[in-house]
Amino acid sequence: MRLGYPPPASFETLGAILAAVEDDNPNMTVIASELFSAEIPGRVLVGELDVGLALHPEPMTGINTDALRVEPLAAVLSKRHRLAPASSIPLAALEHETVLLFPRELAPVYYDRIVKACERAGFEPHVRAFQNPPVHAMLARLPGGREVGLIPASFAFHLARAEPGVVARTIIDPQILAEWSILWPARTQSAAVARFLHSARRCATNNDWLPPPDATTTAEPDSLTPTPL
Repeated sequence: MRLGYPPPASFETLGAILAAVEDDNPNMTVIASELFSAEIPGRVLVGELDVGLALHPEPMTGINTDALRVEPLAAVLSKRHRLAPASSIPLAALEHETVLLFPRELAPVYYDRIVKACERAGFEPHVRAFQNPPVHAMLARLPGGREVGLIPASFAFHLARAEPGVVARTIIDPQILAEWSILWPARTQSAAVARFLHSARRCATNNDWLPPPDATTTAEPDSLTPTPL
């Protein structure tokens, strides 16, 4: 089973899915490749990948998507940063900060969600992005710098535990929510893909990754709008 996933899934999300797949399908081998979200639907469509995991994938004819996880973004920043002592950070507090992101073309919908949330909080973010960035090299800038990274909370808090020079803080007023989706070819009749999807959905259910349909949230208004198929 060939799986594509973006760097922020590297730890908790990907690990939980692979563990569920292995439990359900001990004879299935998953070959996982790290890619950016914008690349994944096209690679699934042309048959280079069997399934994909992406942040806010853009709709593509011939690709089915299913929401698998919704989680807040968190800020990662140097322990010496002025905002580090706070237990949580209001989004408006980033108005005069440099936000470390990725180039928009690598995950356009996800990037736009972040920018629009900042605009609704009353400011246009000052974004620093690097072309074709190695993600871990980007994040290595944080301990000695003044930039603030905004990444899914599961990855942010893992990073803070692994890197003594940085901390992770929840973003509030409002939260910004990231939506992970599983992707597969609409034409597929593969029993292996069906088994993988079943395991991934079971993992999402067991870990309470998706809010109930009637859940209310203080996050940005369109965060929980389903991605069109």
